[in-house]
Order: sequence, then C-alpha cells, then structure tokens
Amino acid sequence: MAAIVSRLIPCLWFNGEAEAAATYYVGIFPNSGITEVMRWPMDGMAPAGSVLTVTFELDGTRFVGLNGGPEFTFTEAVSFQVICETQDEIDHYWARLGAGGREVECGWLKDRFGLSWQIVPRMLPEALADADRERAARVMRSMMTMVKLDIAVLEVAGRG
Repeated sequence: MAAIVSRLIPCLWFNGEAEAAATYYVGIFPNSGITEVMRWPMDGMAPAGSVLTVTFELDGTRFVGLNGGPEFTFTEAVSFQVICETQDEIDHYWARLGAGGREVECGWLKDRFGLSWQIVPRMLPEALADADRERAARVMRSMMTMVKLDIAVLEVAGRG
C-alpha cells in the first residue's frame, strides 16, 4: 500500500461492526487493507480485548472505524463517491457495495452497514460541466431517471 500523505482521516461510527465493515470494504477496493486494530485495554464501555477502532485503507485513502455504540447512525448527509472509468467498474462497485443494502437513485446506494455511496462514471461530472448547457441538461435529465448509472445511456443523452 502507498504511504498516506493526508492528515485528514474520516472516522466512521459503527455499532460493534467496525471490524466487519473494514474487512468487507477492503475486499471490494484494490490496494486496500486493514492496518491496525485497537482493542479496549480494560472492561468499561465494552469488554477488555474487544475492538475499539480499526484503521484501514481503501485504494490509498485511510479510514478509521470506531465501535461507538448505537447512539449515532449514518445518514445521506455524508457519502463517499467512487469514480469509475468503465461500466464494468460501476457494475462491480454497485453489486459489491449494494449487497445486503439498498439501491437509492441517481447512482446512490446504502450498503449493509448503512453508509451511503455514490457510484459515478468519470464522464458524468465532465458532461454536467460542459459548456454546451443543453447537452449538460440532457445528461442531467437522463441521470435523474436512473438508479444505477449507465454510461452508454448517459452518452446517448449527451449526443441528443
């Protein structure tokens, strides 16, 4: 795995599932792995030896999973974008991250742990920023009808 240069590390709050989530995620993304498991040093909020945090990397981005309890859950207010080059990549991440979760709309899904993901083809933000505003509008209208995004359909919409 590559050295981490960012000082910003997202911390994800789980209800006892941090290690399971980390293991699940590193099995989906390339260049990923669990780098540290920190355990409770004594009995207290959890039994001594149980997992407190899991540090893991997903394709070069470091995360910390915290077993914080049931007080807080994920919402759509925070999501992670997975930028994909091909439809095969979109299909891979959609199937793997969506397994046991639920599909939402416009390329969004919630995984089985409740975390929101956006599975986005690289061409989409480029098309939406196109100087031809009618082309951008056609792509946007097409995207708004989809659940899982389809590059070929978006490209057809862009061509008019």
